[in-house]
Amino acid sequence: MDLLPAIDIRAGRVVRLSQGEASSSVTYGDDPVAQAESFIAAGVSWIHVVDLDRAFGKGDNTAVVHGLTAKFGHRVKLEVSGGLRSREAVRAVLDAGATRVVVSTAAITSRSFLSDLIAEVGAEAIAIGLDGRRGIVAIRGWTESTGEKVEDVARRVIADGARTIIYTDVERDGMLNGPDIAGAVELQRLGAKVIASGGVSKLDDLRAVRAAGLAGAIVGRAIYENRFTVAEALACC
Repeated sequence: MDLLPAIDIRAGRVVRLSQGEASSSVTYGDDPVAQAESFIAAGVSWIHVVDLDRAFGKGDNTAVVHGLTAKFGHRVKLEVSGGLRSREAVRAVLDAGATRVVVSTAAITSRSFLSDLIAEVGAEAIAIGLDGRRGIVAIRGWTESTGEKVEDVARRVIADGARTIIYTDVERDGMLNGPDIAGAVELQRLGAKVIASGGVSKLDDLRAVRAAGLAGAIVGRAIYENRFTVAEALACC
C-alpha cells in the first residue's frame, strides 16, 4: 500500500483543518517546499497536496505545485486535490507536473465531466474524491450534501471509468480517531482502488489499512504532531 503524507496549502502556509472547517485551521509551517523535501528525505514515493485556497475560492496554488514538481518531480509523485471543478483547472495542474489529480464535486454532479476527462487524460491521472458525512456524499469543500449514499456514487463513477477513489469520512478528518476502514473496504469491493483518508492517529491505523487490502492511506495531522515519524509509517506500509 502507498503512504501519502499530506501538505495542505493555505495562503502559502502548511496547515491542517479539522472536519474541513476553514475556521479550524492550524499552521504547521510556512514553506511547502521544505515540507515536501523532508517527506522525500524520509523515503516517500507519493505526496498528497491539498490546495485549500482553490477549494475555498481564494485563488490557487498551481505555481506551488509547479515549483514542487520542478524540484522534486524526478523523486516523488504528486497527487493534487482541492477545488478542481473544471477541465481547465485539471489540465493546468497536470501540466504543472502533477501525477494525479483528485476531482470530486464536478465528477459527482456531472457524469459527462468525468467521462470526458478520463477520455482526455486517462484514468490513471484521475482519482475521485468521495467524502462522506454519515454515509451521505458531501461536496463543494464539504459545505453541501448531495443527498446520495457514498456507495451509490461510487458505483456510478466506477461505471464511468474511475479506477481510484480517495475516501474520507468527513467527521473523522483531522480528528485523530481512526479512518473508516470498513467503509473504504466496502467501496473497494465495487471495483476501484481505494485510498483511506481522514483520522489516522497511530501506526496501528496504518497496519489496519494494510491488513484490509486497501491501496493506501493519506496522513496529515498525526505526522505534524509527531505521533509517529514518516519512516515509521512507511515501515507499516
